[in-house]
Amino acid sequence: MRYIDICSGISAPTAAWKPLGWQALCYAEIEAAPRAVLAHHYPNVPLVGDFTQIKGTEYGPVDLLVGGTPCQSFSIAGLRGGLADDRGNLALEYLRLADRSRSRWLVWENVTGVLSSNEGRDFGAILGGMAELGYGTAYRVLDAKYFGVPQQRHRVIVVGYLGDWRPAAAVLFERQSLQGHPPPRPETPPPVAARAACGADPRRSHGDLARDSRIVHVSDFSRALTACSTATDRLDPNEMEFVADVAPCLDASFGRLYGQDNQHIDGGAGLFVASRTRVRRLTVNECERLQGFADDFTLVPFRGRMLADGPRYKMLGNSMPVPMMHWIGRRISGVEAFQHERLAA
Repeated sequence: MRYIDICSGISAPTAAWKPLGWQALCYAEIEAAPRAVLAHHYPNVPLVGDFTQIKGTEYGPVDLLVGGTPCQSFSIAGLRGGLADDRGNLALEYLRLADRSRSRWLVWENVTGVLSSNEGRDFGAILGGMAELGYGTAYRVLDAKYFGVPQQRHRVIVVGYLGDWRPAAAVLFERQSLQGHPPPRPETPPPVAARAACGADPRRSHGDLARDSRIVHVSDFSRALTACSTATDRLDPNEMEFVADVAPCLDASFGRLYGQDNQHIDGGAGLFVASRTRVRRLTVNECERLQGFADDFTLVPFRGRMLADGPRYKMLGNSMPVPMMHWIGRRISGVEAFQHERLAA
């Protein structure tokens, strides 16, 4: 399969379809940082800026046109200008390029907000435009978490096939998914951990909720001793102490209050270790893994130094989940193989 990737970003389709033996004919990306990533990993593939300037025939026959045009005008987090917005209007430019290239397949990706943009009329206009060009279409909302990455990411995928809707539907819809047997919902986890619920009192059962227990936030270390009889900053006897790092220091107040021996933090005491007790920021490598890219895929030379974290976060957030795109590619390959077998027969 020979494809053109527009609004490429860092081209999740290429990372997904390279194992299938597909060939990228051209990338189209205007931002400097993603262009640097593309040039580093795929130096032999033509890289243009504005995809509206692509004629569609300069690279030979095109089997597939893929693109995720800008989502800001459709997203519920934006101003929702829809197709009237310059960025939203690029979806129509995608259709014009499809008309010029006459690719056999179309794959278009966007946020779920496109379904309700302008009360659904914008999405209807996009599907109607594909139909006017002779494409049969199917669309589906896919969630990245069902493709092996640990994130919930809903995206609308539209697949078009020139002259017939059935191949497009065969790509997105599996027979077993139409049998009316949705998977069971996961059980709701308990709201409070058992040890935290019972507090530090070993006499309480794990089903008891210690409403008189509180949490002390300690920045970097725990106090060596908490006798608390005369100390100005004494701890409440029923507080739990959270420490950012494990330190082998004594915490005399907890066990002694209940007739127990003094407790040592690294000796199995009922204390808790936390990292600032707040959600930390994901690393760039973790974001790469969330999208299915290899570690340091976006760490490339850029203007005399290695690419900074800020642009890397942005381009990963704008990209597509690689495993999801790989599934779409495998489904298209399966439909192509079936059609070839039928013609050969």
